[in-house]
Amino acid sequence: MPEDLPNSYMTGPDEAGRFGIFGGRFVSETLMPLILELEERYEFAKTDPSFWAEMQDLWTHYVGRPSPLYHAERLTQHLGGAKIYMKRDELNHTGAHKINNVLGQIILARRMGKTRIIAETGAGQHGVATATVCAKFGLKCVVYMGAHDVERQAPNVFRMKLLGAEVIPVTSGRGTLKDAMNDALRDWVTNVRDTFYCIGTVAGPHPYPAMVRDFQSIIGKEAKAQMQEREGRLPDTIIAAIGGGSNAMGLFFPFLDDPSVNIIGVEAGGKGVDDRMEHCASLTGGRPGVLHGNRTYLLQDADGQILEGYSISAGLDYPGIGPEHSWLHEVGRATYVSITDAEALEAFQLCCQLEGIIPALEPAHALAHVMKIAPALPADHLIVMNMCGRGDKDIFTVARHLGFDMKI
Repeated sequence: MPEDLPNSYMTGPDEAGRFGIFGGRFVSETLMPLILELEERYEFAKTDPSFWAEMQDLWTHYVGRPSPLYHAERLTQHLGGAKIYMKRDELNHTGAHKINNVLGQIILARRMGKTRIIAETGAGQHGVATATVCAKFGLKCVVYMGAHDVERQAPNVFRMKLLGAEVIPVTSGRGTLKDAMNDALRDWVTNVRDTFYCIGTVAGPHPYPAMVRDFQSIIGKEAKAQMQEREGRLPDTIIAAIGGGSNAMGLFFPFLDDPSVNIIGVEAGGKGVDDRMEHCASLTGGRPGVLHGNRTYLLQDADGQILEGYSISAGLDYPGIGPEHSWLHEVGRATYVSITDAEALEAFQLCCQLEGIIPALEPAHALAHVMKIAPALPADHLIVMNMCGRGDKDIFTVARHLGFDMKI
């Protein structure tokens, strides 16, 4: 490890909310008191046994944790090489990892006396999780969702409305996750007194990136213990898909100080990472800038204007990445790659046919990279991939891309 780095990769962020040069708080004066109050309340909650007791009870009896660690035996045999495990967070209540974090934030919101919860969503899973927990606690819920995503994620839009949420389509920009987050921030500025903004990923102003990471790290903590139980040792490689990067940080964080574990994040390569920018691989095709309250790697033009990303996956269709991922990339602790739409679709189908698991398009990207590297690895090499969401929401998108007539 280079001498100018701390002894641990798990010490960040610093007091200013930065991971190296990334992160921080770039918000309006109106929001700063709310951000500071949230930080104070979360710092207290981290040391409050009653907070974690409530979280653990809900994780166990409401979410269904711990999620299984599953040996994908047929996929392993088909690919040859490494032994493949899936951390099956798609089996959580609501069908994805998002609820791990939403529970923590809404418990905080209730302790802060907030009665109205707003959220942004791309694939709809964070919106569904937020609407679900709001329904459980009797809170008003408003979800901002890009108009383009409303069309391609219709099942999740209906689920949110069934749960009592108001879903607001966002028509600005390209109508995707970035634009939904922009409008959610505008709402928060306007309704500071009673409203709590429940951010769905490890982005936004400090303390959100660290707070969301901490709530999601239950994934990696469980995986670590489960691998010791199943194999008697840690995995050799862990892999997760990245949009903003919450499921990935959740898996990665507990392993950061284990030098034997290779860490790989998989971004959305769309139609290919090239000058056309028809992708969302911000670490591969972007550079540092400021968006949504934090400094991180972004897709932007020469003038610093944020470019519209593209991915078949609504949950990965974001032109930035969480600041801690940017830092891990720069210090070399994690490796980041990209996977195209076509590769993700191939992995989607293979997982269905070999394991009887219909994955979301987000983890299908991670699985596609597993398919690339597993055959060349020895049989005793252990891979853990985060199956962070199930594919019910994506079947219409996949059907269109595969030319399947849903009317048959």
